[in-house]
Amino acid sequence: MQERNSSAGFGPRALAAVERIGNRLPDPALLFVALLFLVWILSWVLSYVEWDLIDPRSGLPLTVNNQLSGAALVLFFSSMVKTFAHFHPIGVVLVAMLGIGVAEHTGFISSALRALLSVTARWLLTPMLILVGIASHTAADAGYVLVIPLGGVIFYAAGRHPLAGIAAAFAGVSGGFSANFLPSAIDPMLQGISQSGAQILDSSVTLNPLNNFYFTASSSVLIILSGWFVTDRVVEPRLKGTSLDGDLDNLPSMAPLSDAERSGLRAALVSMLLTIAVLTATAIPASSPWRGQSGSLTELGAPLMGSIVSLIFVLFLIPGIVYGYRAGTVQSARDIITGMSKAMETMAYYLVIMFFIAQFIFAFSQSNLGVLLALEGAAALKAAGLPVAVTIIGLVLLTGVLNLFVGSASAKWALLAPIFVPMLMELGISPDLTQAAYRVGDSTTNIITPLMPYFPLVVVYCQRYRKDAGIGTVAAMMLPYSLLFLLLWSAYLLLYWGLGLPLGLQASYSYPG
Repeated sequence: MQERNSSAGFGPRALAAVERIGNRLPDPALLFVALLFLVWILSWVLSYVEWDLIDPRSGLPLTVNNQLSGAALVLFFSSMVKTFAHFHPIGVVLVAMLGIGVAEHTGFISSALRALLSVTARWLLTPMLILVGIASHTAADAGYVLVIPLGGVIFYAAGRHPLAGIAAAFAGVSGGFSANFLPSAIDPMLQGISQSGAQILDSSVTLNPLNNFYFTASSSVLIILSGWFVTDRVVEPRLKGTSLDGDLDNLPSMAPLSDAERSGLRAALVSMLLTIAVLTATAIPASSPWRGQSGSLTELGAPLMGSIVSLIFVLFLIPGIVYGYRAGTVQSARDIITGMSKAMETMAYYLVIMFFIAQFIFAFSQSNLGVLLALEGAAALKAAGLPVAVTIIGLVLLTGVLNLFVGSASAKWALLAPIFVPMLMELGISPDLTQAAYRVGDSTTNIITPLMPYFPLVVVYCQRYRKDAGIGTVAAMMLPYSLLFLLLWSAYLLLYWGLGLPLGLQASYSYPG
């Protein structure tokens, strides 16, 4: 990596230390093997301890399950193939990459980006990229496989450092996960859990699925501005001395489009618009099979929401093929398959890592160690008896810490909501505000934990440009975003609360209220 100036300030030296230490960790695959063994040992030791805690999922006393018992090991090995094959991020990444691979191989993505960059001011690339990352939340996990790698390509094509583009996109997609100016499936998911927690104390409580919408929509501006500052003032200047030694041959340049490329791009964009038009026409009718049980296109469980990754595959495959034949970069169907094959080749390392992550997460979930960590932390915060505002910030911080170990937003909230929602209701705080505090903490540390299933994928994206990029490289890039997001977003929540601005639809700050 680049040489560091010994006279640099504390911040750059600290980030350099994070990078060095992180990159000295074992290969991510081996790291998760070590964590798996650690889970086995801890679960064995702690299974002999009696915990004075109630598991909110079952209402029974919490127990840590020994993963070294005969029954647990048999379950682990008999489920190994299923655990890997059904691990959600794998299907999301591979299916989307098949279509994106074709669009990249034929040159469609390259031409589209060069056309975009020719009309976009270079200084606006960062906020535009973060904005697109935030908008991708509506499409579930699509941002991880679409926006983040394109962030690197866009910055590289614009003559900027590609790792800074990856960092900015990652910040928008994952660090700002709870900031969105469009409703998404996470809204009703969290609302349902909050409502169940509130009904422990008051069975008459009902919450609107968009009870945090105004807060999360306005938070988008905060994330864009703070992410813009960190990218352009902290991350990219630090990366200036980092040379690129990856496979850069197929990346786009700023060379003007040729006549064949312009013709191919026009035809490809027309085909994409026609595909979207067909999708829209089939989704508009009230009886559309794309709609969920309540008739909504965006509700949790709606077929349209479940088909987002498949639609990304189609929306890149069709224009990619059309572009290839029109621009002359494709001669036969064999070239299309070659594009898909090359995309899968780049995912080989990711698949190896995912195998071990899937096994670790399975054992960690079966052991109840994550539940123990959540309940002990919540109990400690509750016992502290802090002022309400401090307790709200304590919930943000506790969630941020738990997020380093338990990635699922709904799983964490299912553990914390039965404790914090009724507890804060007794202090006069509404479930709507409690949920908003949780959402702030749930987002800000996504981007610095290797235990987040998509984190290794970001490492793979970085290795395209810098072969020795590792966990430390990504963690050092993302730490400034995480710290600033946590600080500013927490302060923004308190200010928002203090000004009495509406949190969302039919939402309140006080209970009863």
